[in-house]
Amino acid sequence: MKKTLLQLFFTLIIIFAGLVSYLYVPHIFMSFEYKIKDAMFMLRGDIKGDDNIVIIDIDEKSLKELGQWPWSRSKVAHLLQNLSDYGVAIIGLDVVFAEPDNSSPKQVLQKLGIPNDTIMDYDAFLAETIEKTPTIVGYVFALQNDTILPEGHPKSNAIIIEQNKPETSFLVKPYRAILNIPQIQSAAFSNGYFNTIPDSDGVVRSIPLVMEYDGVIYPSLSLEMMRIALDQKKIIIQYDDNGVSQIRIGNLIIPTDFFGRMMVNYRGGQKSYRYISATDIYNKRINPLHVKGKIALLGTSAAGLLDLRSTPLDSVYPGVEVHANALDNILNKDFIAKPIWAVGIDMVSIVLISALGFMVLLFPSAITSFIALFVLNIMIIAGHYYFMTVEGILLNTLIPLICINVLFLVGQGANYFLEIKQKEMIKGKFASKVSPAVMNDILSSGDNVLAGMEKEITVFFSDIRNFTMISETIGDPKHLIHLMNAYMNPMTEIIIKADGTVDKFIGDAIMAYWNAPLNVPNHADKAVCAALDQLHHLKELNAMLKINPEFNKVTQWAESKGKPIIDIGIGINTGTAIVGEMGSSGRSDYTVIGDAINLGSRLESLCKYYNSKLTISHFTKEKLTGTYIFRFLDLVTVKGKSEPIEIWQIHDYNKPMETSLYTVSKEVLEEELSRYHEGIHYYKEALFQQALSIFEELDHYPYKTNNAIYGIYCERCRHYLQTPPSHFNGVFVHTSKG
Repeated sequence: MKKTLLQLFFTLIIIFAGLVSYLYVPHIFMSFEYKIKDAMFMLRGDIKGDDNIVIIDIDEKSLKELGQWPWSRSKVAHLLQNLSDYGVAIIGLDVVFAEPDNSSPKQVLQKLGIPNDTIMDYDAFLAETIEKTPTIVGYVFALQNDTILPEGHPKSNAIIIEQNKPETSFLVKPYRAILNIPQIQSAAFSNGYFNTIPDSDGVVRSIPLVMEYDGVIYPSLSLEMMRIALDQKKIIIQYDDNGVSQIRIGNLIIPTDFFGRMMVNYRGGQKSYRYISATDIYNKRINPLHVKGKIALLGTSAAGLLDLRSTPLDSVYPGVEVHANALDNILNKDFIAKPIWAVGIDMVSIVLISALGFMVLLFPSAITSFIALFVLNIMIIAGHYYFMTVEGILLNTLIPLICINVLFLVGQGANYFLEIKQKEMIKGKFASKVSPAVMNDILSSGDNVLAGMEKEITVFFSDIRNFTMISETIGDPKHLIHLMNAYMNPMTEIIIKADGTVDKFIGDAIMAYWNAPLNVPNHADKAVCAALDQLHHLKELNAMLKINPEFNKVTQWAESKGKPIIDIGIGINTGTAIVGEMGSSGRSDYTVIGDAINLGSRLESLCKYYNSKLTISHFTKEKLTGTYIFRFLDLVTVKGKSEPIEIWQIHDYNKPMETSLYTVSKEVLEEELSRYHEGIHYYKEALFQQALSIFEELDHYPYKTNNAIYGIYCERCRHYLQTPPSHFNGVFVHTSKG
């Protein structure tokens, strides 16, 4: 009962928040809502455009045959005349002739000061052609102040009637009109603007059918063409309390938004209508039936003319085809709109869908609840898709989806917190059997983790050097604990950050492993990186310990020995181990065992013998994908093992670094290692004299980075020179752990 009341409380909050968001801050969600509607367009696919609409395309072919744009006005006039001769019903120009034609013979002679009264004027010729053909010219509005003073007003033969106009309308109010030259403007029967205004994301989803300029309302090119095609004189703009609700031409009702914009019901990507190359019209190379009685729009698809738009169905879309879609929608009364009553539907759906979400939370099974939630999401999307693509009604999809999904997440979170006591009881039961590091994995995986399994892991052992001397020097147990905490905390954090699991602390030693219980990609590299990061951090840690008065005694001891306060050795091995719960029925732990673990421990112990801070086996080396500076140490058999293994020292990352583990430069270190590995080669080939010469040379090197290895090999070479082995395989047998 308590859980149900809490979920009901959350449901009421979500309903309130959803309604407030929908009514008062819808703009926050609109960009996402647009994307959902775009996806619905894509899902719907292409629809065949109306055959009565054709596009006369100033395409690349036309530019190649007739020359670059702008063409001389005589060519445009010839093009329009040919369309008229073909019997076209009406022509709309998605171009504007804002400047006189400088290629006109009259213009050329006039500039040269030559008499030109009887010379042909291309602008006048085009104006005459427009006057005697069914051509509606286009112009554009500059929507923002572009510092050019407005001059002139468009010509409109439409009678605009505004019904129930409020004191303030939301119509788009442009700054100035960019008109055709006066000759063309006055000759045209009518004109209309061809602006397309994209949404905030740059996608054109609607076009403004009317704009208010200098107190006068002007129609768009597509609206004016449709008015003339329907032989109507009036355009009626119907307002409601929120702004424009619809536009009427005769008996034709066009639904719009409050700003007078019509949502374009796109037929598909570009080429949804018949495209006819302008040059084919110019040269009369077409079937006359393709344009006879048709509505023609003259525009361009050529990329260089920059009349390309982004639409829900195509990112590169000719602007002229946007107007073709608008004409198609009006001609066929196939609109997509959000009527005023759809607001009420949206609000009711927010309440009902949230209520359904509340019922989903009451299901006893989390899986059943999730399946029900998934089905509800699909039903919402499918229902809104149907209303948009079939009924032409836009409903808000995003806010109901947000409400139901947020409610589900919050409700499931409430379930979690209400059941947390039960979870804690389960954790308490497991706490006696596993380490906290794997608690959550056991709770999610159950007995599969506890049962144990074979798995390749990388195991890590570290140990503080001279710890007995440190503890005796500090004396005070409290100060010793502070020292250990100062060391253990950052070392543990480095391991965990590298996706490792700390298995246990053994006095001053740390045991950790990678790739269990969960898979860890590149686990060998992560273990080595964690080890190197720990070694790098020791410099900062020792500097901090040095200034702490608690550790004055141990600081003095370290300085007298020329050593850092804390120095460590790390051994890393990769191999197959048994992973799982181990111990007695009363006390157990989730851990790892096997030969791979034992070898990792031996490698850490051998750090002392070889004076290495980080020693790895060749099993680990073969798994590494990163770049490191390696030193071959030995081919050995460790205590308790008969098979020889190669052991390697890793000096540092093989990359430029701000800080290094050594005082020598990377180049000096690489030179030393190159010479050293040359000596190792002679040693493996039983050429002990040559090897001895190199090792003795390196042992006297003033900046050597390993103070033990050269002495070790010098001693071995001298021994083998005095007592030559009958069969030398390079294997050294360690009879102790370190």
